[in-house]
Amino acid sequence: MSNQLILVTGATGKTGIPVVEQLLEQGIAVRALARIHDARSEHLASIGAEVIVGDLLDLQSMRDAMQSVTRAYFCYPPQGELLVEAATIFAVAAREAGVQAVVNMSQLPARDDAPSPLSRQHWLSEHILDWADIGAVHIRPTFFSENLYLFGAQTIASEGKLYLPYGLERHAPVAAADIARVIVGILAEPGLHIGERYTVTGPRNLTIAEMAGVLSDVLGCTVEHVDLPIEAWGQVLAGVPGMSESLISHLKAVAQDHQEGVFSAVTDVVERIGGQAAQPLADFVCDNLAHFGVKEAPRCA
Repeated sequence: MSNQLILVTGATGKTGIPVVEQLLEQGIAVRALARIHDARSEHLASIGAEVIVGDLLDLQSMRDAMQSVTRAYFCYPPQGELLVEAATIFAVAAREAGVQAVVNMSQLPARDDAPSPLSRQHWLSEHILDWADIGAVHIRPTFFSENLYLFGAQTIASEGKLYLPYGLERHAPVAAADIARVIVGILAEPGLHIGERYTVTGPRNLTIAEMAGVLSDVLGCTVEHVDLPIEAWGQVLAGVPGMSESLISHLKAVAQDHQEGVFSAVTDVVERIGGQAAQPLADFVCDNLAHFGVKEAPRCA
């Protein structure tokens, strides 16, 4: 791998940062594509990444980013409405550059008849990258563990309640760092994986009520799950700064998918490809106490 240059798009995002960090830890050269220079991109530069500013929707920008690149990670932001166009531009630039392998961040509910337009775009993008013959491998994570504090930290702290519209069905939340391990594992040995679609999950299927129980145990306070109606969830999301209409539509649609059991899956992909067992939810909460507004917890001592 010493002669490889890997392009990481979405490099300042939840999976992008740990992917860059883990690749650099292995002594692999990384070109990190960011939309802007900020503290996150400065961090990546400080640890040894070549940081460039570029636009996934600009062909020349992507041609420049692909120069001398041999493998790449494609990750488009979830609030974007132009995923298929971005995937096409990425595929054209990667094919022109002779890229040998690409890990594509898709999602578990990606399918041709998904209720979410974004999930359908992920399904289409998978096919575009396959047809480009650039060694595409698709990962389909379930909900990130980080969603619990992104959507719940404020109400857990103020009310002791976790408002999510996921019903009684289960999913196995997976930490972004564990997803990154899978991405890095594939990029290290892509020949074993080209053409595959991997469902990436945490170690245990849980209802949201059961997740609230884990939060209660770790944080040392009672956390109750309130199962919001999906339309009420949409109204809550509309009040979140920076939340686009397309992302609200997607989050409502995947909530419906969750209620219908689409997300109920447990796999060993993190351990098998990423090299270590996926992090249990209790350990994730301990590692992220500050995000839940807690300084310390006896369970985490």
